[in-house]
This record gives sequence, C-alpha cells and structure tokens, in this order.
Amino acid sequence: MSKHNVKKVVLAYSGGLDTSVIVPWLRNNYEDCEVICFCADLGQEEELHGLEAKAIKSGASKLYVHDLREEFLRDFVFPTMKAGAVYEREYLLGTSFARPLIAKHLVEVAALEGADAIAHGCTGKGNDQVRFEVTAMALNPKLKVIAPWREWDIRSREDALAYAAEFNVPVTATEKSIYSRDRNLFHLSHEGGLLEDPWNEPEEVMYQLTTSPENAPDEAEYIEIGFEKGIPVSVNGETLPPLELFTRVNKLAAKHGIGRADIVENRLVGMKSHGVYETPAGTLLHKAHQLLESICLDKQTMQYKDILASKYAELVYNGMWYTRLREALDAFVDVTQEQVTGLVRLKLYKGNIIVAGRKSDFSLYRQDYASFGEEDVYNQKDAEGFITLFGLPVKVQALLSNELKGRSGK
Repeated sequence: MSKHNVKKVVLAYSGGLDTSVIVPWLRNNYEDCEVICFCADLGQEEELHGLEAKAIKSGASKLYVHDLREEFLRDFVFPTMKAGAVYEREYLLGTSFARPLIAKHLVEVAALEGADAIAHGCTGKGNDQVRFEVTAMALNPKLKVIAPWREWDIRSREDALAYAAEFNVPVTATEKSIYSRDRNLFHLSHEGGLLEDPWNEPEEVMYQLTTSPENAPDEAEYIEIGFEKGIPVSVNGETLPPLELFTRVNKLAAKHGIGRADIVENRLVGMKSHGVYETPAGTLLHKAHQLLESICLDKQTMQYKDILASKYAELVYNGMWYTRLREALDAFVDVTQEQVTGLVRLKLYKGNIIVAGRKSDFSLYRQDYASFGEEDVYNQKDAEGFITLFGLPVKVQALLSNELKGRSGK
C-alpha cells in the first residue's frame, strides 16, 4: 500500500514528545490522511491528564482511551507470573507483555474506524517495533504499519522539539527529561541519560515509584498473599479483585523499597541495552508465587516448568504473544497450577523480601516424612539399594578407568 492509499491511520498515542510529533508528520507525509489517536490506560495515572485536548491540538481528529488495567492483569500479567517467566534472570517483562495488549486494541480501533493503517512511535533500534508489528500481523495481516522512526529525518530530541515548534504541537517541560520512560500498572522503566553508561550508579532522583531502601521504614511490615490456582486473590485475609489487589500490593512494596532492578539485557534486534526498572508488586508477587510452588509442585513438574519458563519469557520478550506456542505453554502451566493454592507470608524491610512462612492444603512437604524419626512411610535401610543403583554408572566408569590404567601400567 503506497502513501497515496492511506486515507486514515490509527496511531498508538502516549502524549509524549515522539507520538505528539508523529500526528502532524503523518498528515504532512501521507497527503493529509486523517489521524486518529488511541491510548491504552494501563495505569499511567497523571500521564493521561489532558491527553484528548493535546491530541486534537496536535492535529488528530479524535482520541480513543480504553481502560485496559483489568484485562492487562487478568490476561497478561497473571499468566506470565504463573509461568514463572523472567527474561535473562531479572527482567519481569513489564513493557514486553503490555505491547501486544496495546496493539490488539489498536487493531480493533482500526477495524472500527475503517482505517487503512496503524502507526507507532517505536524506534528502529528497539524491541517494541517488533511487538507491535508482529501482533498486527497475527490479528490483521492486511493492515499497513507505519513506523515514522524508520522513515523520517528526525534523529534527536532537539529535532523533534524543533518539528513540534514548527507545527504548533504542545510540548510540556516534563518531556525534556533526560530519561526515556515507560510506565504502566506493573512497572516503570528508565533508559537513557546517565544509564547509557552501565558503570554509572542510578541517581536517586530518577526513581519515581519506590522509596530508597535507606529511607524506607525502620520497622519491618508483614504481608500475607493468598493464591488460588496460581493467581493472587487476597491480601492479609481480604479477598480483592485483581486491580485493587495489585494496587494495594504496589503501594506497600514501593513504601519498603521493593522492586528496583538494574539490568543490562540483550535486545531482540541484537544489541545490549541498559535499563532500570521499578516493579514493586510484580517483584513481591513473583517471589510469593515461587514460594508457594516450592511446597505444591513435585520435583519433576517444577524442573520442567523452569525449563519452559525460560522459553515463555523469551517468547513474550520477542513479541510472540499471539502464537500457538504461547497457548500451548499456557495449557501446560494451567495444569501445573491446579493445586498451587495457599498462603504466603512475607516480611518487608528496606528493599528486602524475607520469607516468613507458606502453607497449603496441597502441600507436598510432610514433616513426618522429612524428619529423622523412624516412620512406616520411609525405611532408612532402603537407601542403601537406592544409592547402589543411583551410583552404578559412576562405579562402572571408575572400574573401567582403573582397569585401563592397570593395562597401561600408568
């Protein structure tokens, strides 16, 4: 589809400098096509204030805002957490699994409006361009995707600000921050600025969600998280809907400095990037879920689940959410979670999550089995035969090695 055939485009819009500048750029470069903005409310809070007026003033004909917070938690955050997916040991995928949800609704708005194309503000160096576009391919392969960062001459923040001034795009002072940030209910990421050199320690003023461990309360606080089939459902004995539960845990964990992570990761496009993430509730709930699994899952299931967790994390990071593989992995995970129901108690203190207890009616830990007392369920004499069989390959290898040494005289 050529530029002449694009009469209406739906733009994934955040209200930041880049997407604000894209509105007039699309109209200027695609022969006055109509630009409709779409924003997903994933918990950005004050970032959404005044967004409609700003989009219209930038040249858009209208703005859609969809509250996707519940869907985000139910269909993306919790399934990924149940899978135990962590990318490259530390990253809890806060940006990664938000993108396919945004792209899904972007495609739906395009269908509603009869648009020819969708557009996004992702750069040609990052992962997000892949996540948006692969999702669009999966859900509506006929839509054209416009990625201005791969087309235009704007190459710096200064260029973007100049373009904004030329076409009367409203720009606020906060957009001049040295950091590039992505915020949703699950996390807040920081890139750029001082972080471009991984030797630099992040400055405290950069953090926006979490209290520094040094300034966190001097008294520890306990929290109990209840799970049903791998999903968190209660806090301190009170059953809560997903959004209220997550919001409450976020505030408590952030108060105690929980969830800061400084990560150098491998991008899908081949280069490394350095980012700092604030993920208070996500970090706490991931830990609590792991602790409950430790008593509810048998050895083999846990080992296989850990293998698949790595693949699940890679799949999510690479933007392959809408695939049969992800559905198949979810089916496996759901079976493993059928008895992951119980309570986890944690102590929060100055950035630390300290285990204070876990229990479940489905616990496979039995004190009577694990103790040193003589019990009917386990005869200690049976261990001798087990060790003989378990170590047999090692024994045979050693006998052969000694025999060969004897023949050679060495």
